[in-house]
Amino acid sequence: MKSIESNQMPPSRPISLHLSGQDQVLTIPGDLALSSTEVLLRKEGERLIVEPIATGSLLALLLTLEDIAEDFPDTDGGTLPIDEVTL
Repeated sequence: MKSIESNQMPPSRPISLHLSGQDQVLTIPGDLALSSTEVLLRKEGERLIVEPIATGSLLALLLTLEDIAEDFPDTDGGTLPIDEVTL
């Protein structure tokens, strides 16, 4: 078996997308299956990036939290201005 160089993309193949109501569904073949039951999905240009979220990770915990609706207090009130820094 030929090894994959670190700068080469792993082998890929076409996969069909199916419609389920308003959503597109992608079936991941067993040999490409992820070890996680939850993933992070993001779009970069025309690419969809699917990354597993490790159970017990900080990201997994943060994704379970509700958004904070209240405004944060002004913690800078009464502090002196920051001096200009010359590098």
